[in-house]
Amino acid sequence: MDRRFLTVLGVSLVFALVVSSIFYQMSARAGNGGKKPEPTDLKDIVKAAKVMSIGMTIKPDDVRVDKVPAAQFPKGAFSKVEEVIDRPVVSSVLLDEPVLEGRLAARGSGQGLAPMIPVGMRAVSVRVNEVMGVAGFVLPGMRVDVLVTGRPPDAGGPGVMTTTVLQNILVLSAGQTVQADARGQAINAPTVTMLVTPEQAEVITLAGNEGKIQLVLRNSNDQAMSQTPGRDIGELYRRGLGKRVSITHDEDKPKARPRPVVVAKAEPPPPVVIAPPPPPPPDQIMVIRGTQKTVEVVNSKPGANQ
Repeated sequence: MDRRFLTVLGVSLVFALVVSSIFYQMSARAGNGGKKPEPTDLKDIVKAAKVMSIGMTIKPDDVRVDKVPAAQFPKGAFSKVEEVIDRPVVSSVLLDEPVLEGRLAARGSGQGLAPMIPVGMRAVSVRVNEVMGVAGFVLPGMRVDVLVTGRPPDAGGPGVMTTTVLQNILVLSAGQTVQADARGQAINAPTVTMLVTPEQAEVITLAGNEGKIQLVLRNSNDQAMSQTPGRDIGELYRRGLGKRVSITHDEDKPKARPRPVVVAKAEPPPPVVIAPPPPPPPDQIMVIRGTQKTVEVVNSKPGANQ
């Protein structure tokens, strides 16, 4: 066999082995570097074993304990189940979500709506029908304005009047429901509970006893307070009178009396000034003397030749 061929073949094999070993070492280092080291500092965390809605009280079967790295432990979370048992939920907690302090009320604060009422606030309920409740679309978490229609007590004032008494009021519950339906469907509730101050609670109670309450749904992002003077029934009809058109037949119309005809005296026309006629043209004759022609004027007036 040719020695040159053997030399080239040997060099190629050596070069292939060197490249293979280098590639293997690089792959091994990359594989070792991509593996994350197993965390050694783990911490217990309490998570929701099912969806927990507003108003419910946490029981042992509602939560479970899981482990997370200590660096990922959220602020306000719990490590022991005993810390969350018998505490009311004030904000919905999803499945496998850590239970946080801000979503729970204090133990012993009650059930239902009581834990959701902040200190210094009140929850007041009003009876509504389908129209007053905006056709059933007033859901928990929405904001409404409260209108009242009634007759003011002063005798000399207007008649029935409608005015806005409260604005931007938070709805806590509709009937027995303290949170909106997951499908966003309307709730036909006979009562609506709203979160108000003690002064606003007095206004709503007085309005419900002395007049008729109407809820007006508003955008939750609209925080503006509108200044409205209210509307009375007299103003309502006064606005309609300007647009009222009466239709009568010709025979129903009263006949108008003929008015006397007043003839104005005509003024005499101004006198006409007649200009004198122009004087008549003088008489002319043509006189031919040989080859000469001349025109002579003949005065026809008597005494002109004298």
